[in-house]
Amino acid sequence: MGEDELTELRARAAEGDADAVAQLVELAGESGDLDELRRLAAAGSADAVDVLVEVAGEQGNVAELRRLAELGNRDAADVLAELGEE
Repeated sequence: MGEDELTELRARAAEGDADAVAQLVELAGESGDLDELRRLAAAGSADAVDVLVEVAGEQGNVAELRRLAELGNRDAADVLAELGEE
């Protein structure tokens, strides 16, 4: 996907287009883009939070998992426990 298409998708997502949000979450998850997932999660996407936990776990990103766990995300806390990083 080109930068222009991505910009358009982000604009649609910002306007509340759920399909655009879902596409962005999918793309960010596939590419391991934690920054994009954080942005989408901060904008209220529960799917982005789920994928963020998943990708952070796959990457072994303990700092991100701790940040999410400290915000009350039980899934992140569970992944930390699995990694032995409680």
